[in-house]
Amino acid sequence: MLIGGLQKTTLLDYPDKVAATIFTIGCNFRCSFCHNPDIVKGIARVISNDQFFKFLKAREKLIDAVCITGGEPTVHRDLPRFIKKIKKAGYLVKLDTNGTNPEMLENLIRDDLVDYVAMDIKAPWDKYSGVVCRLFDLANFKKSVIILKKNLVDYEFRSTVLPVLHTDKDIIDMAQQIKGAKKYYLQHFKSGTKLVNPNFLEQKSFTRKQLNEIVEKIKGLFEVCEVR
Repeated sequence: MLIGGLQKTTLLDYPDKVAATIFTIGCNFRCSFCHNPDIVKGIARVISNDQFFKFLKAREKLIDAVCITGGEPTVHRDLPRFIKKIKKAGYLVKLDTNGTNPEMLENLIRDDLVDYVAMDIKAPWDKYSGVVCRLFDLANFKKSVIILKKNLVDYEFRSTVLPVLHTDKDIIDMAQQIKGAKKYYLQHFKSGTKLVNPNFLEQKSFTRKQLNEIVEKIKGLFEVCEVR
């Protein structure tokens, strides 16, 4: 596994668990607002697998779980084998995914290799390619949504939204795409020192008030719907 980053402790990435988060190198999206350009473009410094598993050994009884994010973890064919080693070490596993590899997602769930999945919903279906800056078969995203909504694993959907890319109607349409799901979170865009598209450094976020107003319109579609 190509690991390009390690957050040794997080109380935020895995609900109700103390976790470590690893960032896998490479992504099949090029979202302008992504905060991990070096990871996405494959130029991040590599952390060896041996180094990572030595870290896990040293953290026994201090953390509960490992969150695997990116980039996009499912672009790596060795992801299942890598997760098996983490599970064998006694840790829960959370996977962050963009939903482009439903076959791998389904297999990971079937083989009990993931305990929690967070899938990003980037845009209304008809605007997806414009937001992720790549062309994809929408059937893959839709299949991943269906797989998660079967409730065979704990999961959430989430969307990072910003006015330059998403209107209020867009966000409502995104919610309709996954209605009936357990959890849906709207996430604030926060500019950073580095983004995939530097032109987005000056883009504005929705205010919390604006996002709360949108949540009021869509919260009936889900068990949990909140601003994160």
